[in-house]
Formats: sequence, C-alpha cells, structure tokens
Amino acid sequence: MDDLRTRGLVLVGCGKMGSAMLDGWLRSGFPASSVWVIDPKPGDWLAASGVHLNEGLPERPAMVVVAVKPQVMDTALPGISELGRGDTTFLSVAAGVTIATFEDRLGAGTPVIRAMPNTPAAIGRGITAIACNAAAQSALPDAEALLGAVGQTVRLDGEAQIDAVTALSGSGPAYVFALIEAMAAAGEAEGLPADMAMRLAKATVGGAGQLAEESTEPPGILRRNVTSPNGTTQAGLEVLLSDRDGLGGLIGRTVAAAAARSRELRE
Repeated sequence: MDDLRTRGLVLVGCGKMGSAMLDGWLRSGFPASSVWVIDPKPGDWLAASGVHLNEGLPERPAMVVVAVKPQVMDTALPGISELGRGDTTFLSVAAGVTIATFEDRLGAGTPVIRAMPNTPAAIGRGITAIACNAAAQSALPDAEALLGAVGQTVRLDGEAQIDAVTALSGSGPAYVFALIEAMAAAGEAEGLPADMAMRLAKATVGGAGQLAEESTEPPGILRRNVTSPNGTTQAGLEVLLSDRDGLGGLIGRTVAAAAARSRELRE
C-alpha cells in the first residue's frame, strides 16, 4: 500500500461500487490526497472528500481502478490509455470485460487485474473474486487490500473461473432476495401479517447466513443441528430437498443458466 500512497491511486467512475470502495479506503485511513477520481457527475460528498476530483492525473500512478459500467468502457478508456504499457496496474470491476480487452486497448504487457464483486459490497459485506495476467502478479496484495474495504476477496486459478463466480456470488444476492420474497409470501399464506412475515424472513436469512459464515461447523452440520427427528424442520426439508424437484437441483440449474449466459455475453 505504500506504493499506492506515494505514486497515487486513480478511481475511474464513482457510482455505487466506486463510492463504496472509496468510502472504505478513506475510512481505513488511506489519504485522500493520494486519490484521483474521474467522474462526470460527482456528488456533493465526493467534492468535499478531499480527493483530487477530475484533475490532471499523476504521471505514473501505482494503480487505476476502473469502476464504470461495461457499456461506457469505450468512453472511459481513451482518457487513461496513455497510462498503459508501463508499471501502472489496472484493476477492473466492470462485469464482462475481459483481461484481453484491456490488453488490446492499453497495450500488451500492461498489468491487468479483473475483479468480480457483488452488491453486498455496498455495506462492506461483499466478496470479490480476482484474476490477473502475468504482469500483474506482484500487484495482487495491493488489489486485495483495496477490495478488502468492501468485504472478502478470493484469488481464482484463472480468468476462466469468472463465469462461475458471476453465476454464484455475482448473481447470488438476487437468488437470496427471491428466497426472502418466497418465504415471506409463504408465511403470509399461513396467516401472518405481510409486514411481519417479511421481517421474519429477512431476519431469518440474514441471521442464518451470518451464523454459517462465522461458525466453524459446515452448513450441513448446522442444518442437522436444527432438524429434530420427525419435527417441523424435517417436514419442511423433506419438501425442500426432495429428489423430484428439490432445492439442490433447482439451484444447480439456476447457477448453470447464469454461467452459460455469462459465457455468451463475453463471446
């Protein structure tokens, strides 16, 4: 991180993901004077944050974090392309934009790290998977430190695994939100007021997720611990985990469909 402080850190795009990362960096003590932000429509908080906002960039910043939407990449890259072909690392959180695309636009040999975060990063509870080209290997610790401001990070064996990550953790929050909606609707159907059913569903999923994450026991053991023989939980699980149309098969098909679509979008 010392290199980032001395040479500078550039953030291109300060939407939801960019803002979450920047807020985490500043709260952790990273100096605002070492950050340059490029954003066409900055909010008031950004203007008051102390960062260099839409100013001339340092000659050779340590890292450029690209946090724009894929559809505006063609507009964003020309303004920073002169930083390619050197020792400035490009860290992209843009979905679907491959390392090869950056190398083509910025020049062969440019250090590039591709990251796949998910939306809980907005509250510091995200998880981000990263892959890189050979030139960026030495920059991975700094990238992990920056992404750690919004949650956990995992290193992939290669970029080919990004499609699976996109389908599992990238799209995964939507699956969980759908589960909450379904649980709340089921509770309401059993006679609970709608607002109470939703509150119970949200707290149950949130609490169970945190318990699974913090426990030293695997989810299978936690599931068995709460399942009394011939009790209510067992009755419910017999339906949820049925061989015919159970949760395992449904989730498997869900993730497979999302992964297939991710592969289609990059081709």
